[in-house]
Amino acid sequence: MKIQENISLKKYNTFGIDVNAKRIVSITSFYDLQQLLKTEKEIFLLSGGSNMLLTKDIDKLVAHIDIKGISIDNQDDNYVYLTVNSGENWHEFVLFCIDNDFGGIENLSLIPGNVGTCPIQNIGAYGVEVKDTITKVEALEIETVKLHTFSNTDCNFGYRNSVFKSELKGKFIITAVSFRLTKNKHNFNTSYGAIENELSSKNIQKPDLKAISDAVIAIRKSKLPDPKEIGNSGSFFKNPIVSFSDFEKLKEQYPEIPSYKISESEVKVPAGWLIEKAGFKGKRFGETGVHEKQALVLVNYGNATGKEVYELAQKIQQEIKEQFRISLEIEVNVIK
Repeated sequence: MKIQENISLKKYNTFGIDVNAKRIVSITSFYDLQQLLKTEKEIFLLSGGSNMLLTKDIDKLVAHIDIKGISIDNQDDNYVYLTVNSGENWHEFVLFCIDNDFGGIENLSLIPGNVGTCPIQNIGAYGVEVKDTITKVEALEIETVKLHTFSNTDCNFGYRNSVFKSELKGKFIITAVSFRLTKNKHNFNTSYGAIENELSSKNIQKPDLKAISDAVIAIRKSKLPDPKEIGNSGSFFKNPIVSFSDFEKLKEQYPEIPSYKISESEVKVPAGWLIEKAGFKGKRFGETGVHEKQALVLVNYGNATGKEVYELAQKIQQEIKEQFRISLEIEVNVIK
C-alpha cells in the first residue's frame, strides 16, 4: 500500500468536485484493508464516488476501495449464486450477468458506482431494487477489524435505504456482495417507465435480458447526463411518499400530478415532476444547475463547488415545501 499526499479528488467523484485529500491510499485486497484498519481508524471511504457530494477538503485518510473479483459459488437448474467483490464496477457486473444469461438486475443497467455501494442505498430503477437479488453482504467492522456476514433480512432494506445508511453508517466497510440470479424462466419487468415503448420501437415482442438492458441503457442515455461529460450523481432526491389523504388534496390543485400506489394509505410522487413544476428544470445557477432533460439531476458545469450544489438543493427543497407541502429528501450522501 502506498499512501499519497495532497491529491485532488476530482476524478474520484462523478460530480467532478475539486476538493483535496490530505492523504489517500488505494486498497486492492481484503488483506490490505485489514492491515490498514489495524493502524487507521479515522478513515474516509471512497468507492465509485457516484453517490456523494463533496463540499470540503478531506482531512482523514481517504481509503479508495478497489477490490476486484467475481466468483460463482453455486448453481442449480434455476438459479446461480455469485459473490462479487466491492470494487467491481456495477454496470460492468450487470453486463457480465447478461453475457452469461443470469437474470434479475438487467433493469439496473448503467447505474454508476461500484458493487460495494449498491446495498447501502438499495439501488433501484424501472421497477427493480437490488434487495430482491442480494442474499448476503460481507463487511469488515472498522473498530474490531472483524468480518461480519449480513443476511438480506439483516440489511433492513428500505426505499433507497439500508442498515448501512442508517444505524450502522460509518461502522462497516462492505467487502463483497452475494446475489441469487435466475438462469432460466427469467421474470422480465418491462411495465415500468418507458421500457415497453422502447422495445416496441425496435419491434421486439419477446425480449431477452440483453434487449431489456439495451432498452434501459437507451432510456437512461436519453434522459440522464453522462458523468464523464458533465458532473452529476444521478438522481439527487428521493421520490417522496405521501399519505393518500394529502395526495388527494394535492390532486385537487394539480389534477395532472402523477403517482404510484405504495399501499392502501400511501402513494409515491415523482420528485422530478415536482421540481419541474416548480420551474427549476433546465435552470442554471452559475456553475451548477438542474439538468435540462431530467429535473431530478443536479449538475456541475465544470467549476462548481460542492457547497454551491448543496445550496441549490436546499433552495429546491424549500420551494417544494412551500409550493406542495412536501419534504424532499436528498438521496446523495452530502459530505459537510
